[in-house]
Amino acid sequence: MASVEGPPRGLTRDVDVRRSGDRFRTKTDWLDSAHSFSFGPHYDPANTHFGLLCVHNDDVVQPGTGFDPHSHRDMEIVTWVLEGSLVHEDSAGHRGLIYPGLAQRMSAGTGIEHSERNDSWRLGEERHSDPVHFVQMWLPPDTESLSPGYEQFDVSAALAGGGLVTLASGMPEHRGAAAVRIAQQDAALHAGRLDTGGRVRLPVEPYVQLYVARGAVDLEGSGRLERGDAARITRGEGERVTAVAPTEVLVWAMRSRLAGL
Repeated sequence: MASVEGPPRGLTRDVDVRRSGDRFRTKTDWLDSAHSFSFGPHYDPANTHFGLLCVHNDDVVQPGTGFDPHSHRDMEIVTWVLEGSLVHEDSAGHRGLIYPGLAQRMSAGTGIEHSERNDSWRLGEERHSDPVHFVQMWLPPDTESLSPGYEQFDVSAALAGGGLVTLASGMPEHRGAAAVRIAQQDAALHAGRLDTGGRVRLPVEPYVQLYVARGAVDLEGSGRLERGDAARITRGEGERVTAVAPTEVLVWAMRSRLAGL
């Protein structure tokens, strides 16, 4: 299991802005994947994780294709679809159609094999030939060798309110309030859909990552962030985020970190 430690004493405020174009990239005939951290053959020892977050991939998968069955162990995996629809199937018998507004979590636990494919369908519509665009995020659980699990919940109505919605959390205070639970008590994922001029405040935690999944925002004290940009904020102060276009943001709030960064 990954080594986890709390925030170091004397942790000072820092905002590390990472631009979209600086990410590692995997491009094939069926996949266009942008990696915020070291992933697969792309390795930078200074960019392996932030807080507890160790994988943050922004993927576009062509119709009729996808990730064939492959295995994971002791990892909490959260998937958020931006456009299109994605079919999840796994060796524990779970099957789900993931679409925009649906929070989904898979716990790999003692070991699970799963596939994710662009099913080339939309709910209630005729067959389509559109790519599926989604963000997939991984972090270790706080307890190893759990039973594999799967959970999904539609939060579209809550997102229409314009604030931050808790998609996935293991934090005790979010029990019963998060759309899905993750087996990590020191992490929570929030999402917001903001109209132009809409504003939210970031959580106040030792480690916060703001990711602009679509649109553009102004981050208080740091300026403009465009689609695909991220801000890794250490010991933040509840900075304000203002949309300068119709925008969707993903916000991780974390109380501990993986050792070694």
